[in-house]
Amino acid sequence: MTELQLTDSRIKTGAATLHVEQTGEGTPALVFLHYWGGSTRTWHPVFERLAGQGHCVAIDHRGWGRSTAPATGYATGDLADDALAVITEMGLTDYVLVGHSMGGKVAQLIASRRPAGLHGVVLVAPAPAKPASVPSEVRAQMAAAYDSRESVLATLDAVLAHAPLGAEIREQIVQDSLAGAEPAKHEWPARTILEDVSADLARIEAPVLVVAGEHDRVEPVDLLRSHVLATIPGAQLEVIPGAGHLLPVEKPDQLGDQIATFRKQIG
Repeated sequence: MTELQLTDSRIKTGAATLHVEQTGEGTPALVFLHYWGGSTRTWHPVFERLAGQGHCVAIDHRGWGRSTAPATGYATGDLADDALAVITEMGLTDYVLVGHSMGGKVAQLIASRRPAGLHGVVLVAPAPAKPASVPSEVRAQMAAAYDSRESVLATLDAVLAHAPLGAEIREQIVQDSLAGAEPAKHEWPARTILEDVSADLARIEAPVLVVAGEHDRVEPVDLLRSHVLATIPGAQLEVIPGAGHLLPVEKPDQLGDQIATFRKQIG
């Protein structure tokens, strides 16, 4: 396999300076937003599948990966503003958003704003814009999930993944989760996951594809049907067999193919 050729950049978006990776060229560009605990590296296996098929851009959310970590500003709207600032700074005028989990909630909010240039949206096991009930004990468990190597691995095996993962990917997940800044780790389970940012979802005009993992224990298929597909006009669903919540690393080839097909379908 040809080694993935990536270009790194830093883009200041007000309170934060975000690390961005990109590869390829062409339009529409694919702009990738990672899950709570991930980084741009989460998308590398998908980038490899899409090699030569277009321009791929991945953003480290503030507080994750190699982006800076302001003390405050981790609401869904803050993350959406960051992503849009990157898109503007990079001069992307024709793009598809691809958001996973937390990144999927951010992508829904962005799409509801109907920004210029948005060509389509792929929501990968997305956190709903209108949240389902998340019991306080579950959020307490989440708050401690990335405290240590042992807690990350326990969360990975018991909650996040279904398909077997190689040692290299497992180590990457551990390192990305532990590297998260404390405000970023804290704010998602404490507040951001509970935010209702669904008020304008009916305004979404861009085509939307929702991709689910058959065995996802975080955002189960039935929940995505009731809390995502039911709230976004015309959204379509694809379910990837044998996968849990971490679709970008569990089933990158299948996910990459879904993204590529969607991009072709929307022209």
